[in-house]
Formats: sequence, C-alpha cells, structure tokens
Amino acid sequence: MPAGPPVEATRERPMRSLSPSRAGDFMTCPLLYRFRVFDRLPEPPSPAATRGTVVHAVLEQLFDLPRQARSLEAATALVPAVWQALLAGAEQLADRFAADDGTLAAEWLDGTEALLATYFDLEDPTRLEPADRELALSVELDDGLVLRGYVDRLDVAPDGAMRVVDYKTGRSPGVAFQQKALFQMRFYALALWKQRGEVPRLLQLIYLGDGQIIRYAPDEDDLRAMERKVNALSDAIGQATESG
Repeated sequence: MPAGPPVEATRERPMRSLSPSRAGDFMTCPLLYRFRVFDRLPEPPSPAATRGTVVHAVLEQLFDLPRQARSLEAATALVPAVWQALLAGAEQLADRFAADDGTLAAEWLDGTEALLATYFDLEDPTRLEPADRELALSVELDDGLVLRGYVDRLDVAPDGAMRVVDYKTGRSPGVAFQQKALFQMRFYALALWKQRGEVPRLLQLIYLGDGQIIRYAPDEDDLRAMERKVNALSDAIGQATESG
C-alpha cells in the first residue's frame, strides 16, 4: 500500500490576518506587536484615549439624528449616555470610576466639547448622509492574507465615488510624518478596492486636535504598492513569530 503524503504537505496553512493598528505596531516596534498580540499585556486606559473613544461614538451617533437636529448642542447632549455605555462595556475603566463622584469623570472628559466644536467648524453634518459608519472590513487578498479594520465613516456620492473618512482627536502630523499617518487610510482603500472593485476617490483624515484635514486621492498603482507592502509586513511578522 503506497505511503501517504508527509504530514507537512497536508497541514493547512494558518489563516493570516492584519489590521492597520497591528501593522502600525509592528512597524513601530516588533516587541510592541508581541506585547499586544501574543502577551496581551493590559494597557491602563488613559484620558486622551478615553476622550477619543467618546468623541468617535458621539460622531457616529450624531448621524442617527434627523439632518436639521445635528447641532453641536445635540452632539454634546449625547456625551453622558455615551460615557455610561463606555463604562458598562469596559470593565477596567468601570473599576477605575467605581467610586467616582463625577469629579474624575469630568477631568477625563474635559476637552470633549472643544473637540466636537472643532468638528462642526470643519464639516456641516446637516449636509451629509454617510453610507456607512464604523464599517467593518474583512477581505482576503489573492495570497490568503485577510485585511481587517473599521472605517469611521464612508461617504458615497450619487455617481458611486467613495470618500473614506477617519476622525483623529489628536493634532495633525508634520509634513514629514503624513505618509505614516496615511498608511491606515491606504490600508482601508486597498480593502475597499478588493471588496467593491472600485478605488476610493478620496481619503480624508480629520484632526480635531488642531482643526486640520489631510486629503489624499489614491489610484490603482498606489494600492498595488500598498498590497505589496502589507504582504511583506505579513511575511515579516510570520518570520518574527517563528523565530520568537
């Protein structure tokens, strides 16, 4: 009776997946990637990150309101409910505020209204009707790498043109660091192109920390280069994982 194929030949290749945040971790420091992905070291919540989460949730929920009701006052009024929902869903954060009389929460949320006010200086939400908010992306490339991520907002024009929008609650980067900031947006653009067969017309980063907007119009050559980059990153991560 003929021998079967070696075990190695029948073993399935493990699924590979990559998100822009984890890719960014690895490019910054492979050890940081290991801490977050494999060791899963706890990271204490910070006021800045918590404010960012609250602002993102408020801007998502803002578009549930009728067009003419989308005001700064309405957005600010959403903050308390968003804060309570955040506490209910994050045990580590809830423990931090278990004995708070409201003073600490006020300190952590200080600046939230200013960030929302900056948003209203930059855009008029009564003139927008997003196609998607907090859009979950999951698409497999030709070589089996799965791209995953969440897009803050996707606008689609009547002619089908897509605009990918991401909110940042920090300050905009200097010119020398803009390409690093756009990596996440190109990642999303690549995933959308593979998923929908259409290259997004515009990528837009809105920085609420200083009221700046970075815009970039990708093309197919740009996204093919991005595909090569994420595949190379995935290979490098695989090699680093195997070597320990």
